[in-house]
Amino acid sequence: MSQPLVLDGLKVAEDIKSKLQARVSSLKEEGVTPCLATVLVGDDSSSATYVRMKGNACEKLGIQSKRIHLPSDTTTEELIQCIEELNQDPLVDGILLQHPVPSHIDERAAFEAISIDKDVDGVTSWGFGQLAFGFGKYPCCTPAAIMAILDYYNLPIEGKHAVVVGRSPILGKPVSIMLLNRNATVTTCHSRTQNLSDLVKQADIVVAAVGKPNFIQGDWMKEGAVVLDAGYNEGNIGDVDYEACFEKASAITPVPGGVGPVTISMLLKHTVDSAELRANQ
Repeated sequence: MSQPLVLDGLKVAEDIKSKLQARVSSLKEEGVTPCLATVLVGDDSSSATYVRMKGNACEKLGIQSKRIHLPSDTTTEELIQCIEELNQDPLVDGILLQHPVPSHIDERAAFEAISIDKDVDGVTSWGFGQLAFGFGKYPCCTPAAIMAILDYYNLPIEGKHAVVVGRSPILGKPVSIMLLNRNATVTTCHSRTQNLSDLVKQADIVVAAVGKPNFIQGDWMKEGAVVLDAGYNEGNIGDVDYEACFEKASAITPVPGGVGPVTISMLLKHTVDSAELRANQ
């Protein structure tokens, strides 16, 4: 078997951002500057780093980054009030609430407070429902990134058997829906799935979204499978045993440099999409 195709997320992300630059310039000529508001609650260093990365990515493209940092003792009610103010701000196109929030906050209630028109991270149940019916504007960014990688490399989806390992509401479930909407046959696996390795062996497309380092083993793979690793664990390790799966796959994403960079690019794309809708109103 020939060497597998390494699915370079950095290359995909640059392609997305290069196309966005012209769109942002066009919007600014119309007097509209796309704006993403990020809300960070508390002092988690990893979350602060992610918010800074997203803000920097915005600014490089000419998207305004409105950063709001709330203290760790912020209540659910105070956080929702902050989100409501952003909902009402006509100059804000997208709202990102950085996950996780402090444990005393009702995170789901906070997510649900985000306007569907500004839910560029795809975290509301309303957005999830629209996605399931096939007309959601802003799917969760990591599932959207996985689909963007498949499309960039012209990897077929229709008629293929996709196995998604993981069922989180912002990754495993939505990517399963998106693959199903593209006419794949989808098996979604989780912690109670029996004979997991046997199911993975049937997959033409494997999506690893379980949050456990090196969990997916090479001997679980069918020869020629396409492997998309959405995991990111301590030490820059994915959910897939990369070296072992590399031997079997026809195409595979590395970690880092695979799904991650494209995820941020999809957040930027959704923000620009929202700004264009504002400009056309």
